Amino acid sequence: MEKNINRRDFIKFSGMTGAVLALGFYLPAKGKELLVGNLATQELELSPFILIETSGKITLINPRPDMGQGTFHSIPLLIAEELEVDIDKIEIRPSDGNPKYGAQLSGGSGSVAASWLPMRKAGAAAKEMLIKAAAKKWQVAESECYAKEGKVFNKKNNSSLSYGELVEEAAKLEVPKEPKLKEKKDFKYLGKKSMRVDIPSKVNGTAIFGMDIKVPNMVYAAIEHCPAIWGKVANIDERRARDVKGVKDVVKIKRPVFMKSPECVAVIADNTYAAFQGKKALRITWESAEAEKFNSADYFKKMREMAKTEGNPHENEGDVKAALSKASKTITAEYETPFASHAPMEPEACVVHVKEDSCEIWAPVQSPDTSAFGVGGQVAMAIGMKPEQIKINVVFMGGAFGRKAFYDFVVEAALLSKQVKAPVKVVWTREDDITQGPFRPAMLNAFKGGLDAKGNVTAFQHTIIGGSIQNQWGGMANGKKVDDWAVEAVDKENSPYEIPNFRLDYLHAEPSVPLLWWRSVYSSTNGFAQESFVDELAHAAKKDPMEFRISLLEKAPRFKKVLELLKEKSNWTEKLPKGKAKGVAIVRSFGTICAHVVTVAQKDKEIILEKVVTVIDCGMTVSPDNVKAQTESNIVYGLTAAVKDGITFVNGKAEQSNYNNYKMIRINETPKMEIHIMDNDEKPSGVGEPGLPPLAPALANAIFALTGKRLRTLPFKLEV
Repeated sequence: MEKNINRRDFIKFSGMTGAVLALGFYLPAKGKELLVGNLATQELELSPFILIETSGKITLINPRPDMGQGTFHSIPLLIAEELEVDIDKIEIRPSDGNPKYGAQLSGGSGSVAASWLPMRKAGAAAKEMLIKAAAKKWQVAESECYAKEGKVFNKKNNSSLSYGELVEEAAKLEVPKEPKLKEKKDFKYLGKKSMRVDIPSKVNGTAIFGMDIKVPNMVYAAIEHCPAIWGKVANIDERRARDVKGVKDVVKIKRPVFMKSPECVAVIADNTYAAFQGKKALRITWESAEAEKFNSADYFKKMREMAKTEGNPHENEGDVKAALSKASKTITAEYETPFASHAPMEPEACVVHVKEDSCEIWAPVQSPDTSAFGVGGQVAMAIGMKPEQIKINVVFMGGAFGRKAFYDFVVEAALLSKQVKAPVKVVWTREDDITQGPFRPAMLNAFKGGLDAKGNVTAFQHTIIGGSIQNQWGGMANGKKVDDWAVEAVDKENSPYEIPNFRLDYLHAEPSVPLLWWRSVYSSTNGFAQESFVDELAHAAKKDPMEFRISLLEKAPRFKKVLELLKEKSNWTEKLPKGKAKGVAIVRSFGTICAHVVTVAQKDKEIILEKVVTVIDCGMTVSPDNVKAQTESNIVYGLTAAVKDGITFVNGKAEQSNYNNYKMIRINETPKMEIHIMDNDEKPSGVGEPGLPPLAPALANAIFALTGKRLRTLPFKLEV
């Protein structure tokens, strides 16, 4: 729901070259929250997203931090389209956590979807005001004026005035309540090929990431965490650490992990090398007996036992139990997915300076705002300050995948800075990142399916068993309450297969490790399981897997169109030579429908993933190139999770610690990719994650078609 725009004063900023038009549009925040992915955040508020100086300089603000998904380009492009300015000729700045910018979360693939109307309206309103100012100056009707390339033109004589020349007059006008937005056919930039404005700086090395931050009088911290995560410090022998040249201090602090605060030890030094060497020299005795009781093998055994019991229903249509008893054929299966680390290329790094009455943060984070879920709010709470005392400087993230929406490393830096009374740079090692989590939940998905004599699906029961991210945030889902995040992507809305008797259950199995959103969150685990089991039903019914899905989606036209286009683009019906096969899967997550066809081939004892053909329906697009890039990225990330390493725990400790035993897909293992974007006039939906969930099931289904072997546990080996 949109709200009329109130009149807002225009601001003159000191230090600029004259008057500045600062304008933004908002959605109502009073009494309402917007669920973006998995975080409840207030909706956008009226804020100055557009700055126009009398010199002609135009600055657009990006309130959604960039972790590689392209928001630094796409969000300002929404404004630029309606404002009639070339994005290559303007300056783009990230927001700084100030509440005037409203919600500033990058997560849940929601940045473009949430910004689509507010940012375009901001641009359109500013354009209308500038046109009105020009019309008044020329003493002509507004209809005799039009905007183009940062100027307003007079249709009668083709004279023009730059936006900078019109700022002071425009600043006196009232903000239009309902500015007219462009129709899709009139877009100059949206939906068209455009070069991302952040790429040159990332190529030439001038872009600033968390690792690059330096401030005057900064000290460096390397932190030793307990291998079993929840441990406490029993004893520290710090003598060898203090003997390392450059080491200044050894400090004990607590790391905030949801409702717990495990202890850790930091070595403070005047350079990174000394801090790391000092950390290696520490001798710490940990009290972690309770934490060491957790073993992932035992956890899966527990979930398998739970699968024999009845789950708590999330959705229940018809009578599954009765339908199964009458079915001509019943199929049961269990699918398992492991814990997973985010493993971004850039581990956690930041700088925090806590002073007597203020705190400044320089950090690559997904939410810089000062709400309870933002980094500013969490740091303020940890150090006993008010949110308005926190200043946040946003930098680029070298990958995040959900991990940098969790701010334990920033709070660590703040606590250390408060203690040592200096700005502190905290840098986690790769080992810290992979072993300490938080992790994607390990899940078990149990199924029962029934077919009639004609191969029609008469019953479908899906029980999801595993940990609750919501519960770890503070007991939001426990006991008999279903974690609605944990059932995402496979409910009737997002998986609208027409099955008369359907039941979706959940059982909570709490692990003794911290859990967090991981790229596509539960959609990755649920999607693998459900689309693999749908394939099992198709083969049990002796039907073509593609046609089987299409027949079940007759009443879901967008899904059906995606599969029909995919059938065409992948040459699904072609006869393949011996030793080759195809598999298909379709999942809707974060509002976007994505389907893959994977082609595999057998070479000796090895299975080669040759090609992935994709059709994605994400509504109208801002940047088609970015949609393709994000989908390709999802394919690579999803393939890594499917065939490389999961995280396993023995005695409470992660067995994987670096890229040597938590492997990534290499470029020579990457398949050919062909991405097709559905063209429609639907509102935009997410693209940062939806390409991931269908990858593993499409691959597993292709391997079954090739070998007859059904793979139900991730990760699996690409071998015959």
